Amino acid sequence: MKQYRLDNQRTRQSHLWLVQVLVAGLFCLLSLRLWYLQVYKGEHFARKAQDNRIRRHTVYAPRGLVVDREGRFLAVNEPAYGLAIVRENCSDFKKTLDYVALVSGAPREVLVGDFEKGRKRVRSFEKQILLSNIPFSLLAKIEADAIHWPELQIVVQPRRHYTQSELFSHVIGYVAQANEDELNADPGLQLGDTVGKAGLELIMESRLRGSKGLKEEEVDAAGRCLNERVISSSEAGENFRLSIDLDLQKSAADRLKGQAGAVVVLEPRTGKVLALVSQPGYDSNLFVGGLSDAQWNALVSDPLHPLQNRPIQSAYPPGSVFKLVMAGCGMMNHFVSLSDQVYCTGVFKLGEREFRCWKKGGHGAVDLRKSLVESCDVYYYQLGKRMGIDTISTFTKACGFGAVTGIDLPSERPGLVPDRAWKVRRHGESWQGGDTINMSIGQGMLLTTPLQVARFVAALINGGHLIRPSVLADSEVEIAGQLPMNERTAAFIAETMVQTVELRQGTAWRLKRPGVRIGGKTGTAQVVRLMEKYEKKTTDEIPYKFRDHAWMASFAQQDDDSYVIVAMVEHGGGGGATAGPVVDAVYEHLFPRESQDDLNAVPTRESNPT
Repeated sequence: MKQYRLDNQRTRQSHLWLVQVLVAGLFCLLSLRLWYLQVYKGEHFARKAQDNRIRRHTVYAPRGLVVDREGRFLAVNEPAYGLAIVRENCSDFKKTLDYVALVSGAPREVLVGDFEKGRKRVRSFEKQILLSNIPFSLLAKIEADAIHWPELQIVVQPRRHYTQSELFSHVIGYVAQANEDELNADPGLQLGDTVGKAGLELIMESRLRGSKGLKEEEVDAAGRCLNERVISSSEAGENFRLSIDLDLQKSAADRLKGQAGAVVVLEPRTGKVLALVSQPGYDSNLFVGGLSDAQWNALVSDPLHPLQNRPIQSAYPPGSVFKLVMAGCGMMNHFVSLSDQVYCTGVFKLGEREFRCWKKGGHGAVDLRKSLVESCDVYYYQLGKRMGIDTISTFTKACGFGAVTGIDLPSERPGLVPDRAWKVRRHGESWQGGDTINMSIGQGMLLTTPLQVARFVAALINGGHLIRPSVLADSEVEIAGQLPMNERTAAFIAETMVQTVELRQGTAWRLKRPGVRIGGKTGTAQVVRLMEKYEKKTTDEIPYKFRDHAWMASFAQQDDDSYVIVAMVEHGGGGGATAGPVVDAVYEHLFPRESQDDLNAVPTRESNPT
């Protein structure tokens, strides 16, 4: 009996001990959990609680405005709306995204993909943009259904608008939504933000964008706003005034319309760009709202390449415009004097190969002045042979060709000044005498941009300064180099350009205006050597891709005003016949004629092609 009582007592003590252990273990677990919640995760949950009570919202900054030199608006901002989701308010993402796809017509897979990519970039209770630039009809629909979809909210975002669409597309460029790489590279960007993709919008992105502000809202348990305050104000982006004149830009573009080409108008003393036209262009506004696949494919497959900024990105053989450089090279290197004469029979022979002058019967006795005014090819064939490629190449590079000008626009191309080393490196062949002869009249492998030609002509009349061109009205004048010509040589070449306009036999005579000193040089650059079946055809009868490029380089001076104008028409045919009227239209805006009576018909290719 006694043994039985002892066993019961031990059993009760054992149970009591077990209970004590369980209580102690439970207490430890609770303590550990309490430490985990209060200490280890305390900051996290405090932040979550704060986020639940205090919500922060981005205040978007308006992008800086762009105006022309007279202050006329070219790029402005307009109110636009976006659709955002607050994830913490959403109980069923699938259902919500299905609804958004249904009412907006946006592909569901795209919505889901953007949502998944963007969610890691958005903090708790912040709005994640699902759609930007939504139309008013969709906005009204979302607002009408708001009671059923509290997680969806309308946000206001400034949207870019380009008042002149195509006219300034290659200068101002455009903005579009930032892609994944841009978002990763710039912590200041948020999902749905737009950034500059081309033109001034790209180059001046950091200054145009401004800085976003931050607003804080205190909400109750139902998410209703109880109080709000501004943490930081948004700051608008910097405004920019272009040196380009809207009316001048229109004049040049209107005359070039229907053709592919470029027009550059410069102030020779400052390098300020007064007009920079590239045609065809594109509507910058299309990119702001997002291009459809069909719109994008139409742009990139257009054979006239409307996305190409021709004044600075397209390089062409300069044709006879290059004779201005050759003349300077010959004078400065003492290969020619003003009295030296060459007899032009219309043909120049180098070995068994014949190089023809544009004038089939030849120019007869030609000195340096006549060679420029009447653009004699044979004169420059002989001059090029005497000077050789090494002298020509070195001098041409010193004139600013073969290198970018440094204009404040993106993706400028340097063009090409070939030399012996380049040909070996590029083609694995040695330089031939025929290469030099071709290059002597601006043909062959030599490539220049219209802006490079404009800067060279500007240097001829501004004291020899190779100035960095700028499209900004308030930029400082920057001299990037010096023309390798003395004052006498530059003045002589400029004066022969004036005679090319003043004299009836000159190739640029149609630019003449009373009271204005105007100089000009035409150029006709062969794209390919024409097949025999096309040699006797007019320009209109030759397939477009085989037609010559047409150039006109010109300057004008009247009192304190001076301008340099260069026009290039792709596959336009003769320089005087095609590029000449484009330059003439710009002069008509700057120096309108009182009468057109002294103008005759435009020279034809047969009579005056260069």
